[in-house]
Amino acid sequence: MADSIRAGRYISQPQGYKAFVPNPLPPEPPLALDAALLRLLSQADCALGRLDGAGAILPNPDFFVSMYVRQEAVLSSQIEGTQSTLEDVLAYEAGDQGAESPRDLAEVVNYVKAMNHGLERLTELPLSLRLIREIHGRLLEGVRGGDRTPGEFRRSQNWIGPAGCTLKDAAYVPPPVHEMLQALDNLEKFLHDESLPILVQCALAHAQFETIHPFLDGNGRVGRLLITFLLCWRGVLRRPLLYLSLYLKAHRAEYYDRLQAVRVDGDWEGWLRFFLAGVAEVADGATRTARAILDLREEHRQLVVAKARKASSAHALLDMLFRNPIVTPHTVQRGLGCAFDTANRLVSDFAEWGLLRETTGKQRNRRFRYQPYLALFPSA
Repeated sequence: MADSIRAGRYISQPQGYKAFVPNPLPPEPPLALDAALLRLLSQADCALGRLDGAGAILPNPDFFVSMYVRQEAVLSSQIEGTQSTLEDVLAYEAGDQGAESPRDLAEVVNYVKAMNHGLERLTELPLSLRLIREIHGRLLEGVRGGDRTPGEFRRSQNWIGPAGCTLKDAAYVPPPVHEMLQALDNLEKFLHDESLPILVQCALAHAQFETIHPFLDGNGRVGRLLITFLLCWRGVLRRPLLYLSLYLKAHRAEYYDRLQAVRVDGDWEGWLRFFLAGVAEVADGATRTARAILDLREEHRQLVVAKARKASSAHALLDMLFRNPIVTPHTVQRGLGCAFDTANRLVSDFAEWGLLRETTGKQRNRRFRYQPYLALFPSA
């Protein structure tokens, strides 16, 4: 069902370009939830339920969450052109902040801070425009785009297109400022509307946010965070375990095409099919990862029991590695509150047992990675 005015209208502006002004959500005519879409919705709902359950059985699910937050930060930032990897972020946290670190690493670190800030604030505030502005401010603080009014909705026209393009030849022009403010007000009301299935609401809200494009920079990252925040705020997920950036990065061209098809053809159903398929795929993958973590932890705990001279310290290091899988003897010393010689010996033992791998090739300032665990988190 294609309807060129179902999602909104392209309005000619006095300056000679056309900007898109979205209609309020939910769509009108209403979504055509046929048998195929309902089947996809059911599959995505079930996958999300399995993921929530799998997260609950982990001995310390917060370790799992912290890794997923970092992975999402990396992948979501890569969609926007950064080059930093999960390894870069973990090495930075381990104290390796040398000149070889990618310049855009701070953007990924900011993403983690913005996500954690938003999740914490959701215990005090509803999901709202105020919270979205706060998250944006944290995202762009002191990094590229930091001069583009962080934490404030834009006061000028923006556009999307290849480098060097102008408003007149842009691929997409979001609504002018006065129309944008009304569209944001409508979106905030929709976020509080519980009449649709939650995953349908997430899909529509994300697409609408990207269509409104209310910031001069950072719209894609904030829009992807909005999905997780909505699921957690509504209590569908007890922990923030669903992140779609891996799927969206792998299907980037279709992602943009589906969003544009909503604006041009009113094809909300096509976007919804794409979105629900992504939720099911990502949730099932995260559930498999959670189970693999459980198996890996038990296998390595048994190995530690069999080999460690001082089991309590070795178990403490193993737990630390699930939170910080890249370490140095100094970070182990700080993390365990032990003497440096003890930390150094523990790290050497773990390397001898095949749990840690040294990555620098140096005799001093050595860094180690918990390779079996990191292998469970794909980066592309």
